[in-house]
Amino acid sequence: MDWNSRYIADVVRRALEEDIGTGDATTAAVVPPRTTARAKILARQTLVCAGLSIAEKVFRALDPEVRVTFPHNDGSFVEPGAEIVQVKGNARAILTGERTALNFLAHLCGVATLTRRFVEQLAGTRTRIRDTRKTTPGLRALEKYAVKTGGGSNHRFGLYDAILLKENHVALAGGMKEAVDKAHTYVSPKSQPPRAASAYDAAGLDPEVVGPGPLPVQIEVRNQKELLEALGAGAEAVLLDNMTLERAAECVKIARGIRAECVIEISGGITLDNARAYAETGADFLSSGMLTHSAPAANLSLLVDSIEGT
Repeated sequence: MDWNSRYIADVVRRALEEDIGTGDATTAAVVPPRTTARAKILARQTLVCAGLSIAEKVFRALDPEVRVTFPHNDGSFVEPGAEIVQVKGNARAILTGERTALNFLAHLCGVATLTRRFVEQLAGTRTRIRDTRKTTPGLRALEKYAVKTGGGSNHRFGLYDAILLKENHVALAGGMKEAVDKAHTYVSPKSQPPRAASAYDAAGLDPEVVGPGPLPVQIEVRNQKELLEALGAGAEAVLLDNMTLERAAECVKIARGIRAECVIEISGGITLDNARAYAETGADFLSSGMLTHSAPAANLSLLVDSIEGT
């Protein structure tokens, strides 16, 4: 993540504008303008740090002279009571930026922490956990960064960097074979359009699925019949959608028997409780929207521990 990117600056600016409006009335009423303070952001639970630098961007947007230090790095696993951010600067800026900084960090640390729990569940298997496009509008790059920080993998970043044929695409294309054929024609070197720059390029991210070659093509299947049709049509990557554990295991076995190198993903209903069992089917990936849309916010707080002067 390029924390100095325009993407980050815009996200921070919008968040501060939303919260401050015409001014922080409470802080202006009770804190003298030239007061300098020290503060710390504390973890109130066990968590994985993610997005620490965005807190610095929040406080620097309000006080360019603020000093921010990080006792831990993104990806660090910390216990309750750990100081994850230390701030020294204008007291008004610290209090005005407090909630915005905590909102970002609570969400990103929450995403990273939940992802780490999935990663731990899959330890020792060939299967990796990855995210989806079920993200908060405008925050996708940050949320996907948090997933990677927690040890997970990113699926496509948007509609531009991979093809995923879902049931509606298949229906409108005229069937499995027609959809796969059209997708392969579209991504052939002669017809593939150049990839346009996106917010993720601006953020300095490196999507795993983007490369110099053709766009990857994946097709969603809901049962054994559709799986056989997809493989027969030449599919090189399949997504087993909303299958029971038993059905998913059968489909993985069938796919491996027909095309051993086929990339197999299982999605739909994946939870911490069943992730290990689904991974033991031998799939390459499990994907879960809950990594980004349902991760519990991490419990954090900011405390001012000294006033340096007025």
